[in-house]
Amino acid sequence: MAKVKSSEMPHYELLYIIPNKYTEDEAKKIQGNIGATIAKHKGEITYSEDWGKKKLAYRIENFTHGYYNLVEFDIAGQDANNLNNEIRLSSEVLRHMMVRIKKRTLEQIQKDKEESERIFKELIGGKKAIKEEVVKKEEMPKKEEMIKKETMKKKDVDLKDLDEKLDKILETDDLI
Repeated sequence: MAKVKSSEMPHYELLYIIPNKYTEDEAKKIQGNIGATIAKHKGEITYSEDWGKKKLAYRIENFTHGYYNLVEFDIAGQDANNLNNEIRLSSEVLRHMMVRIKKRTLEQIQKDKEESERIFKELIGGKKAIKEEVVKKEEMPKKEEMIKKETMKKKDVDLKDLDEKLDKILETDDLI
């Protein structure tokens, strides 16, 4: 059975990072350059979002921060390959990832954002609960140590009393 080619142009999502060696104004110009590059390759931008300057998860080419940008666009398959290669060779882009996705409306994008924020909040709440549990577990041995120290002090007092009593007994002549 042959696959039927869709008449719709494929939809892509591009996430790219601009290194923080550029100022915010320069980063905006680079964003414009990326948009122009997409247009040059016969692509049509449908959605764009600037995530701002964020800390990278790990150092990339001695950079610890970068400007994150997300762009959704329609572009033909071969043009998408050429665009991907051009962005890869660009010295202005630190990292990028381009994937084919289903086309979404603005309402769907907003719903997806809200859902991801809800999940994120749940995860953060779960981490806080786990952290509190770990703290409680760490406090338990401390409490047990304090109890042990208190009982040891009582034992020390008991031993002192015992030593005194033995000394008194030994001092007396009436052992037999």
